[in-house]
Amino acid sequence: MSLTQEAVTEALKRVIDPNTGKDLVSTRCVRNLAISGADVRFDVELGYPAKSQHDLIRGMLVDALSSVTGIGRVDIGVTSKVVAHSVQQGVKLLPGVKNIIAVASGKGGVGKSTTAANLALALAAEGARVGMLDADIYGPSQPQMLGIGDRRPESLDGKTMEPLEAYGLQAMSIGFLIDVDTPMVWRGPMATQALNQMLKETHWKDLDYLVIDMPPGTGDIQLTLSQSVPVTGAVIVTTPQDIALLDARKGLKMFEKVGVPILGVVENMSIHICSKCGHEEHIFGAGGGQSMCDDYGIPFLGALPLDIQIRQEADQGAPTVVSDPDGRIASIYKSIARKVAVSIAEKAKDMTHKFPNIVIQNT
Repeated sequence: MSLTQEAVTEALKRVIDPNTGKDLVSTRCVRNLAISGADVRFDVELGYPAKSQHDLIRGMLVDALSSVTGIGRVDIGVTSKVVAHSVQQGVKLLPGVKNIIAVASGKGGVGKSTTAANLALALAAEGARVGMLDADIYGPSQPQMLGIGDRRPESLDGKTMEPLEAYGLQAMSIGFLIDVDTPMVWRGPMATQALNQMLKETHWKDLDYLVIDMPPGTGDIQLTLSQSVPVTGAVIVTTPQDIALLDARKGLKMFEKVGVPILGVVENMSIHICSKCGHEEHIFGAGGGQSMCDDYGIPFLGALPLDIQIRQEADQGAPTVVSDPDGRIASIYKSIARKVAVSIAEKAKDMTHKFPNIVIQNT
């Protein structure tokens, strides 16, 4: 009995993508299916970066096809392709940037910047082209965290700045332009203008994702960014503490008001594990992040421990995802990154580039 395309397709429908929870056929990830006698060849194109998952998905597909009668050699190519997705109505995409992820918190001190850095590095580790914009004008921390605080950006054309690079990330921060001890004693409009210049006058190079480390709170800078920057989605960082959750809810509501989708919540400092005795303790409370997600019907992206390793590695300029890429904490960051990327991939695509510019002239 000869092998048919219908038999192969039916077998592939039983394979569920572990990251999306959907089968790869109905989501149109299976492409270029070709059958030659008993041999099968096809490609799987994921809409999100997941380099660490390619072998797993390939293995699941091979296992599913092994049950098909008459199957011979199976050749599967697994790749990822990230495209631009829709943003707030009336806001244009940035040149060289497909998607922008705002990482925000209602208050300071919840580990937002550390989470933003590791999220960006995790997306890069999964195969994406990623940039990092440090939007905290008054307290920039990304130069230190990425280990490039002593460098300065250059301009090759006299109009735009070249982003600095660290661990495969393209990065820009006000911290690259001022002395480390210089305070930014600026009023809101000046800070907002500086931030807009860094965002729009940086020569971003073909980014799949630009991660913006937002300043804490819901003030003038945050509101201007949310209204004028083409944000694909926002990630809220909080601790389980009731006080932190109160402010995190305000940040969530701000994004909702300006039409920016919430991609999910990251609960930082979720649990402390004593490095000497192994005792586990919920210092800041338990379950707060999940409860917030349940209240608003948004995804819970993951929980990170209160661990000295995270702090030490960020302070030393080599965040956990690059310092200990195969470790337990790095795997949590990568899981969060994949969930964020999947959430973006499931959004409507940006189609503005499909439409021609219409010019009306008097003849």
